[in-house]
Amino acid sequence: MGCAMLCAFILSMPQRPEVERLTDYYAKAMMTVPMRWFCRMSGKRKFSEENIAVMKAAAALKAADRNSYSWNMDFIEYPDGSGYEGRFYKCGICTLMRELGLYDLTPAMCHLDYTMAEAGGAADFVREYTLASGGGPYCDCGYKKKTQD
Repeated sequence: MGCAMLCAFILSMPQRPEVERLTDYYAKAMMTVPMRWFCRMSGKRKFSEENIAVMKAAAALKAADRNSYSWNMDFIEYPDGSGYEGRFYKCGICTLMRELGLYDLTPAMCHLDYTMAEAGGAADFVREYTLASGGGPYCDCGYKKKTQD
């Protein structure tokens, strides 16, 4: 839904924004007081058994097989116990952005993963590949447990 709203906003603009400016705008627009609260609450449960079960269930759905605006992902726990990643092979955001001719702006949305993880306080977000970059075989959304100093 957020992607569709952002796309509508971009398409109504008299001048198309650069990806850096859109990244900054989107983070500021999304990180409202209620969203920051939601991220903090989610951060407290980030590595709980319940959260892990939800992630595994989402991976098993393979929802993009039925809805091209959804996701297909694998859930991978890090062998050293330091966290996990969702490895996305189909991305609804990429699909919509491509269809609307805005694919080059997709990284502006993807960057919010870092912002939300930081607001959650429990994990560092790590990523090596993205589908949005055009060069990645998948999008890895990794969450590494923050160490307590």
